[in-house]
Amino acid sequence: MREVTCEEIIVATSRLCIEANYDLGEDVLSAFESARTTEPSPLGRDVLDQLLKNAEIAHTERVPMCQDTGLAVIFVELGQEVHIVSGDFQEAIHEGVRRGYEDGYLRKSSVNPPYGERKNRGDNTPAIIHTDIVPGDRLKITVAPKGGGSENMSFLNMMTPSAGRQGIIDFVTDCVDKAGAKPCPPIIVGVGIGGTVDKVTQLAKRALLRPLGEPNSDPEHAALEQEILKRVNALGIGPLGMGGGTTALAVHVETHPCHIASMPVAVNMQCHAARHKSAII
Repeated sequence: MREVTCEEIIVATSRLCIEANYDLGEDVLSAFESARTTEPSPLGRDVLDQLLKNAEIAHTERVPMCQDTGLAVIFVELGQEVHIVSGDFQEAIHEGVRRGYEDGYLRKSSVNPPYGERKNRGDNTPAIIHTDIVPGDRLKITVAPKGGGSENMSFLNMMTPSAGRQGIIDFVTDCVDKAGAKPCPPIIVGVGIGGTVDKVTQLAKRALLRPLGEPNSDPEHAALEQEILKRVNALGIGPLGMGGGTTALAVHVETHPCHIASMPVAVNMQCHAARHKSAII
């Protein structure tokens, strides 16, 4: 059994909150560069140039890449041989978010109650925490700040199995078409298929954590990703909705077995500020 202190969790979470908002991943930057070479619209290419410049400024000047620094969504892989000591695990995550958003001068976007007064909590807590128990003696924390513009463009469809593969393609494409410029394209489209209403929405969000453009390991799912991406980019929405061929940088599909009478499908979009950082303790 290996001990991990709550202070270690606080420090790591705080750092990840700042890094996720300041430093866009190399996979995303490479996708911008690649899209820049294939984008047919001059205005679209100009937007991509500006996004690359924005990412450079955020990284070098240590400022957030977007004014919406997101609600703190935390994914945890907790090794079953880890013993957390010196405090409460979830409270340590919340404290790390609290410190990170304060020290990083990040906008606090959490309000409570969710309707009515909607008073800003002032520290961006509580975080949304997803925890998986896994083999081993390590603790992996992934901070994925989620902005309101892209999160608001989330969709769920409890489809019947008869809709089939084509029904999934049509539904996801229609979701992106309805969203238009609202999720700040070029986007990454996370698609969950299967499970239950709660499982499928988490699948869609987890899909956004996969390295950008890395295909699903199942060839059938990988082919589905490419077909949806082709359909989405044919919509002509383009970078920041200005028109063009780069509406999405990637489509990531994750699946789970489901009931014989069900075929849930969820869509969770990520804006061009595809932020997430991980640390292993």
